[in-house]
Amino acid sequence: MTGPLTGITVLDFSRVLAAPLATQILAELGATVIKVERPGAGDETRGFEPRLPHGESAYFFAFNRGKRSVTLDLKDPRGQEVARRLAARADVVVENFLPGALDRLGLGYERLAEDNPGLVYVSATGFGQTGPDRARKGYDTVFQALSGVMAMTGEPGGPPSKTGIPVADMTSGLWVAIAVLTGLAGRRGCHLDVSMMDVQLSLHALNAARLFALDEDPLRTGTEHPGRVPSAAFQAGDGEWLHISGSDQHWEPLCAVLGLPGLAADPLLRNNSGRVEHRARVMKALRGAIAQHDRDALVKELRTAEVPAGAVRSVREALADPHAVARGVVGGFDHPTEGAFPALRTPLRETAGEPPDTGVPPLLGADTEDVLAGLAGLTADEIEGLRAAGVI
Repeated sequence: MTGPLTGITVLDFSRVLAAPLATQILAELGATVIKVERPGAGDETRGFEPRLPHGESAYFFAFNRGKRSVTLDLKDPRGQEVARRLAARADVVVENFLPGALDRLGLGYERLAEDNPGLVYVSATGFGQTGPDRARKGYDTVFQALSGVMAMTGEPGGPPSKTGIPVADMTSGLWVAIAVLTGLAGRRGCHLDVSMMDVQLSLHALNAARLFALDEDPLRTGTEHPGRVPSAAFQAGDGEWLHISGSDQHWEPLCAVLGLPGLAADPLLRNNSGRVEHRARVMKALRGAIAQHDRDALVKELRTAEVPAGAVRSVREALADPHAVARGVVGGFDHPTEGAFPALRTPLRETAGEPPDTGVPPLLGADTEDVLAGLAGLTADEIEGLRAAGVI
């Protein structure tokens, strides 16, 4: 694969979701990503559901496209030495072990930087390299709970809820990619610390602003915005849902479409602050009016009136939308055992070009021999000895 990162080599010790998402992005932007996996088992997500007819995991496929797979036992001193030889020729190392775990294997930043002073080394962990929780394990929904994201997700008066996507994993993965690019741009060796908890707390920028300004801990508001009215999902008369999010300039056109001249003429409601103050009255009137319309016809009228609105779609509907199709959001690849399989493209492109090619997820250990011979400089006899010993 070619792209802006062509010529960059990434040694990827990560597994599961957050960091593998980051290295997949790097791979589809042109970097050579060498994924180091356990002999025999590989990344644990190779066994995750949903499974495909020939046994491969669609979960693994979603976050490991375009990489080269090398099996290597990092608990064996011979495997550790091979890993150090690979790192000596790499530009970037990405890992998501608990703090100190790779140091004990002789694969921490300080040791690898001895042989490769310009190495960009990114550690992606749950709680970071410092602090009282540094040795604590965590998972996406646990971070949603601990960070406050879960407490404010859901309907008012209802129980807390997780988000519909693994937001902690995926936003952390984006920050791992940012960390790699930051290190490469700095053109110097460095050890970068990405904490999933830090990332989740950083997502509270607006919530924290409300807390700092009003000393108000945000509560669950469902689809409603705490500081803007209207901004919520509404059920139309045909049972379908749409979301409207309007500012002051949209208020009168919205009322005109819905046939609510009384609300439009009310001086108390002309500004957002007034509508927030009178939220209950405004929302009741909007819900009643919207229930008199079919969703798709109403969305069309609102868009004609330049009121921001959209249908609440299923994932299937969203991916099949003509705009998504025109943008080539869904690509695909030909896998050596599963055949043709669709995939979401990496969403970055040059305006004059096509989106990045969709890489193929590697079979476990498919590139072991080529990488060990080419990058680590091992002979055929050395490789065969490691294989016989179960190190690869």
